[in-house]
Amino acid sequence: MGALRPWHIAILVVVLVLLFGAKRLPDAARSLGRSMRILKAETKGLAEDDVNGKADAQTTSRQPLEGQVTQAPPPPQVTDPVERVRDK
Repeated sequence: MGALRPWHIAILVVVLVLLFGAKRLPDAARSLGRSMRILKAETKGLAEDDVNGKADAQTTSRQPLEGQVTQAPPPPQVTDPVERVRDK
């Protein structure tokens, strides 16, 4: 019942042509394709940065020198107002 039938697609195409016109549809499809390519490249770049960042963090971590004072990381910021009320 929930499957997309061929006549559903035909009705969708007719509605799109009526809304946007036959001349604007190819331009819209082209711009949608460009946007999808950009999105794919950006997500791939973020994934590579994440992998490279983990590898860099593992190789660049160092032990403190003797006598060197280390600082604890700051506490996490609470952004939920309910959490703020509970903490008080």
